[in-house]
Amino acid sequence: VGTRLSEMAVHHGVCYLAGQVADDATQDIRGQTRQVLASIDALLARARSDKSRILMCQIFLADLADFAGMNEVWEAWLPAGQAPPRATVLAQLAKPQWKVEMVVTAAV
Repeated sequence: VGTRLSEMAVHHGVCYLAGQVADDATQDIRGQTRQVLASIDALLARARSDKSRILMCQIFLADLADFAGMNEVWEAWLPAGQAPPRATVLAQLAKPQWKVEMVVTAAV
């Protein structure tokens, strides 16, 4: 819990994650996506959940040219047959170095 936002909130069996971005923004879209997904894994584990329980994911890309690279990493990360509902949109992210941000909602 921070002054401005919390990384996660759990309410009535649902875990809501704040937007997750890469710690090392010097990496390409694949590297940043891997970092974001690792953060999601860690936060869901703290809530006693995991990626197989994702209810919805919102993905924000700074450049639609990165769509294929992000999808490559995303698809490798997902459990087979467990792709959640998802939206991917073009967005101006808070820092120009960030290529991707993801917001996840998951069951606990």
